Amino acid sequence: MQNPPPGQATKSSTGLDENIAALLAYLFGWVSGLIFFLIEKDSKLVRFHAMQSILLNVVILAICVVLWILSFVLILMMAMLPDIMGSLIGLLTSLIWLVFSVALLVGWILCVVRAYQGQFFKLPIIGNMAEKIVNK
Repeated sequence: MQNPPPGQATKSSTGLDENIAALLAYLFGWVSGLIFFLIEKDSKLVRFHAMQSILLNVVILAICVVLWILSFVLILMMAMLPDIMGSLIGLLTSLIWLVFSVALLVGWILCVVRAYQGQFFKLPIIGNMAEKIVNK
């Protein structure tokens, strides 16, 4: 997909500028992504970012489930180990969640900024899937 020429704001079928609609597709996670994917008829930019938002939130949900299970197992291990080892496992669990949360925030901000700039910014793997779905 090609990025539009800079400074050229075009309207989507929603009545909003394309870049605003693409940004809004990320704002409320999969819900806003689904709404914009279903109501947008013309703009590939908006449909792409809406689908990427949906897929990103599905991946986030899957990772959260895996991390929750991992945290649960680590907490059970923590209860069986001596104090220092248990504390280290608790620290490891917190660190894993912190890294995931920061990466999620940075990725989300990057997507929002690029959508506002009117760019077809593709996340690894998810971006290619979104592009294939939009181009069907």
